[in-house]
Amino acid sequence: MNALIKSVVATQAGYGLTVLRIIAGITFAAHGAQKLFGWFGGYGLEGVGQWMESIGLAPGYLLALMAGSAEFFGGLALIIGLLARPAAAVLALTMVVAIATVHLANGFFMSNNGYEFALALLAISVAIMIEGAGKLSLDKRIAG
Repeated sequence: MNALIKSVVATQAGYGLTVLRIIAGITFAAHGAQKLFGWFGGYGLEGVGQWMESIGLAPGYLLALMAGSAEFFGGLALIIGLLARPAAAVLALTMVVAIATVHLANGFFMSNNGYEFALALLAISVAIMIEGAGKLSLDKRIAG
């Protein structure tokens, strides 16, 4: 197997990281579905794009599409454990942007729209980047 592919899919992580990966994947996919499709009480691309424009992130529609796609498809990748490291890298970057542009000014606590929750998702994403997908994943199966 190509060394690069093997390094991307290899994992020595156990079941604990598998649980974190799946729960984070469900969370990310649900948030992405809110942005992309308006599911689960979300505003869809049009609404999220308008909101992004209103806080100075332009072009809002494109950025909503990018953030929603990262969260939805990255979340799905985490759920099944396929290319979990690259997905986690994109999700970590998405959380850094969310913290810096939306949540940081509101302080730490989620009750004030602070960065508490995004920081937790960032930490999980970084752990997956470092450790890999865990025992119950397609990555583990591919790596052999």
